[in-house]
This record gives sequence, C-alpha cells and structure tokens, in this order.
Amino acid sequence: MRTLLGAMWTGVAASLREGRATTRRASAAGVAQTVRRDVARAVEEISGDVHAVQERDPAAASKFEILTSYPGLHALWLHRLAHRLHSRGVPLLPRWMSQTNRFLTGIEIHPGATIGRGLFIDHGSGVVIGETAEIGENVTIYQGVTLGGTGKQSGKRHPTVRDNVIFGAGAKVLGAITIGENAKVGAGSIVIGDVPDNSTVVGNPGRPVLVDGQRVGIPDIDYRHLPDPVAEAVKCLVARIVEVEHELDELNPTRRGWGGGCFMAGGGSIPVAEIRAGRVPRS
Repeated sequence: MRTLLGAMWTGVAASLREGRATTRRASAAGVAQTVRRDVARAVEEISGDVHAVQERDPAAASKFEILTSYPGLHALWLHRLAHRLHSRGVPLLPRWMSQTNRFLTGIEIHPGATIGRGLFIDHGSGVVIGETAEIGENVTIYQGVTLGGTGKQSGKRHPTVRDNVIFGAGAKVLGAITIGENAKVGAGSIVIGDVPDNSTVVGNPGRPVLVDGQRVGIPDIDYRHLPDPVAEAVKCLVARIVEVEHELDELNPTRRGWGGGCFMAGGGSIPVAEIRAGRVPRS
C-alpha cells in the first residue's frame, strides 16, 4: 500500500512540475510574441511619422534630421507610451510623462487624448491637446494651437478632429465640437462651433467658408489668400453706397457734386464728387 501511494505521489509531483514548466514556456512565448508585435507596430508608426514630415515639410533634409531634430515627433512618441499606460489604468505615471514631455518639447498632450496616424506637429512650441480630444489621420498642427475645453464640465469636453485637417499657428479650438474632414483653420482663429467638411475657418469667432466641396487633402497653406467674410461684406456695402449715390444724382441733378459728403475731423465735409475724382484735401 505504501508503495502504491508513493508511486501515485511521485506521478502527481512529476505532472505538477511538468505543468509548471509548460506554463512557464507558454508564458515566455506569449511575452516574446507580444514584444515582437509591439516592436513591429512601433517601427511601422515611426516610419509613418517620418513619411508624414517628409511629405509636408519642405525644410526636412533627411530622415536622420527628422528623427533627431523634430520636437513634434518626440512629443508624439512619448505621448503614445503615456497613452498606453493611461489606457491600462496605470496611475500618476502617465501624467508625469506628459509633464516631462512638455518640459522637453514645449508640447503638452494629455495622456487620455486619442491621436491617429500621420499627425504632424510643426515647430510645436505652445501646442496643447486636452484629455478627451480625438484626432484623426493625417492632421497637421502648427505652433501655438490649442485643442481645449470651455469650462469645468466632465465627460467629453474637447474637440473631435476628422482626417486631413490643418490648424494654422495660434488657432484655438474650444469645446466638444467637431472639425470636419479636409478643413483648414486659419492662423489665430478662435473656433467654438462645428466646422463642416471641406471648409476653411478664419476670424474670431471662426467663420467657415466652404471650398466648393473640393477635397483638400494636404494642400499648401497660403494665408495671403484666405477668405475674409468681414472684408467681403464691407466691399459689398461700399459698392451699394456708390450705386445709391449715382441713383440720387439722376433723380436730383441739383445735388450732383455734393450728395452729403463725408465729414472731416476738423469740421466741414468733403463733396462726393471730390472723393470720386480723387481730389480729397489733406487734413
């Protein structure tokens, strides 16, 4: 009987040892597979980041220069690591990494922000991206841009940015709004409302101007030719005033040459005829 029990115990112990060894081998294999997958994904992401810079920055001379001299890329890489830790519920450390990121690059990205592929942060100084911000693919952000909230409310409180959007320097986009695909936000604009697809936004508050539904993709930005709705409205008013002056002259020829005029700072007025002829006295 003792012999039988001893044999049974020996078999059970051997099975347990073999099971633990198998578990360790499987665990090691799983860890190795996870590491290989993460490394492959990181290499793919970095390659895509470098390609995005080459495509959108004519000053990029070489891949080595891009890897070593672009703070926007460094901030993005640190954010990805902090975001993964944040997603796994790691406390405090992701925020420390975010603050270190800001100290090193001048770019502050909350670990909770979701960022797609192909983001290019050019120059980067002063860029702020809030916790619940969501950024699509192939987005370009210039220095001084803020994707922020508007108060102390909880939940979704930062912008959602679709694909192929461009933010000019100093643009402020505030609140839980949506920036449509292929939109452009002009430098210094303050946007507090949704922006349609394929549109350009300028001014304070930002006013969208449609671009004939044409897909923008990743175009060159020429700020000299951004539409100005206020200037267009003033031009329309001036043109209408000139038409009214002509109509009044035809109805009442005796007023021709004056028509009220424009008042000068020192008193008196300037005849409309003088203004039309370009003979405006200097004050």
